[in-house]
Amino acid sequence: MGKNRKNKKEKDMDVVSHLSELRNRIIVTGVFFILIFIAGFIYIEDIYWFFAKELDFKLTAISPGEIIWIYFSLAGVIALAGTLPIIAYQIWAFVKPGLTPHERKVTLPYIPAVFILFLAGMVFGYFLFTQFIIPFLLNLNNGMFDIMFTVDGYFKFLMRVTLPLAALFELPIIVMFLTNLGILSPDLMKKTRRYAYFLLIVISTMITPPDFFLPLLVSVPLIIIYEISITLCSRVFRNKQKKHEEYMKSESVY
Repeated sequence: MGKNRKNKKEKDMDVVSHLSELRNRIIVTGVFFILIFIAGFIYIEDIYWFFAKELDFKLTAISPGEIIWIYFSLAGVIALAGTLPIIAYQIWAFVKPGLTPHERKVTLPYIPAVFILFLAGMVFGYFLFTQFIIPFLLNLNNGMFDIMFTVDGYFKFLMRVTLPLAALFELPIIVMFLTNLGILSPDLMKKTRRYAYFLLIVISTMITPPDFFLPLLVSVPLIIIYEISITLCSRVFRNKQKKHEEYMKSESVY
């Protein structure tokens, strides 16, 4: 009886220590987010003109609230992108005690990759938005209307396109990480392929205007990313199995 109580107490202490560690990591991440947000807020004019200087039209603010909104929105996106490596490191550090030395070494490069892929997704989304979506919508006008682009409407539309694509570009890293943890397998990804395709097409339709060409233009790269993710998942899975077999062989020798 006393031994059971001791084991229960140790388990409770272990859970409390894990929750305490998780809380501390969330606090650290929050502090970095706030600091980067403040930096983005300070340099908001430079960030704004980076996106607006190449536009062929002038953006209009129809209320003071739109000016406040653009300050907070752009600073928030910058803070999110800048905090991503911190978030990735905190997740990695939290699960690190449960990983083998090899798994720690393999998963550590995921941290900069998360940031790079997020930026790649945003660049792709911005290129798609400025080179295809906006020209397509302007061509629909065909001189029938006087178009006024508001700051609020333009940047909300821009974020609606770029942020989902940036998140979906993280798929290969997420897949590799979950495969290393033993949560995901290539067989599971192959079985759910048709559902994944359907979901990606739905997302592409939601973030683009109602046209046949533009959703197709978006969904094809996303499907390619999914197929790349399956390939990476298979590679990680094979390496993991190989390491496990080598370990079992070495154990059998002793």
